[in-house]
Amino acid sequence: MYTEDLKNSYPIFDTHSHYDDERFDEIRTELFAEMKQNGVCGIVSCGCDEVSSKMAIKMAEENDFVYAAVGIHPGSIDSGTTVEQIARLATHKKCVAIGEIGLDYYWVDDNKQKQIEIFEKQIALAKKLNLPIIVHDRDAHGDTLEILKKHKPKGIVHCYSGSVEMAQEIIKLGLYIGIGGVVTFKNAKKLPDVVRIIPDELLLVETDCPYLAPEPHRGKLCHSGMIKYTAQKIAEIRGTTPENIFTITAKNAKKIFNIE
Repeated sequence: MYTEDLKNSYPIFDTHSHYDDERFDEIRTELFAEMKQNGVCGIVSCGCDEVSSKMAIKMAEENDFVYAAVGIHPGSIDSGTTVEQIARLATHKKCVAIGEIGLDYYWVDDNKQKQIEIFEKQIALAKKLNLPIIVHDRDAHGDTLEILKKHKPKGIVHCYSGSVEMAQEIIKLGLYIGIGGVVTFKNAKKLPDVVRIIPDELLLVETDCPYLAPEPHRGKLCHSGMIKYTAQKIAEIRGTTPENIFTITAKNAKKIFNIE
């Protein structure tokens, strides 16, 4: 059992994952079955290029509680995937967002203009299709916020890592903020202050699995069954219960992704 400690009567919606990762190949079917039995009502698996986006759609077709996001990650802009290819995939009935898209100046910072260009093209696509975007922002806070203010898309800033001040600006734009396992890390100094100020109606929980497993599983293969630890920490910070966190975030997820 992967999710033995997850049994509950409240809904769990993981708004950001990467179940196309090969580390799930041998356990994906069993894992999905267990999670559905143990309260996970929704998972969005995000694409980073054409191949992973197609895989996200395939998983969504095969599992009623799994949904796809399709996009070109800033780390994949030289993969050969085009915005036109993403546009074709985005018309699938179980595609609920354009993502994971955005800017990453941590790994590569000599192609900033190209990253910005691809990001803006995908925002335009999302607005044309009336879909939300899922934003990746690593060490690119200034440019990311400037672009979001310029285009005013609907969507989510995932795995939030910016300041309280930037979070306030994102909240003003009506964008959702995704909080993942990092909030449980001892070195997450700024994030608790951010978690305190997010309005209930703009809060989401996520795993970003297979990455960023929360404590006490840090360093292990992450999956949606571990999301309860993130909710427990968020609840502790906000002075509420994990049940309340899961209830409001599942409601928010269904709203932003237009899921009935």
